[in-house]
Amino acid sequence: MKKTLMLTGAALVVFGLSGCASDYVISTKDGNMILTDGKPELDKSTGLLSYTDEQGNKRQINNDNVSQVMKR
Repeated sequence: MKKTLMLTGAALVVFGLSGCASDYVISTKDGNMILTDGKPELDKSTGLLSYTDEQGNKRQINNDNVSQVMKR
């Protein structure tokens, strides 16, 4: 009985942690809100913010056009 309870608890922890991939909202200076799948990454050499949109497409935006990046 204890073994089953321990396995169930361990499975819940694993499933709980797998859901921790956070989504973000990118707010642009012209007022648009971009929903992302995962955390956007900034390439400092080009000044582009790379992200994956909710449909799974990889996109980039100039970081000068971004006003705020918020965790959803």
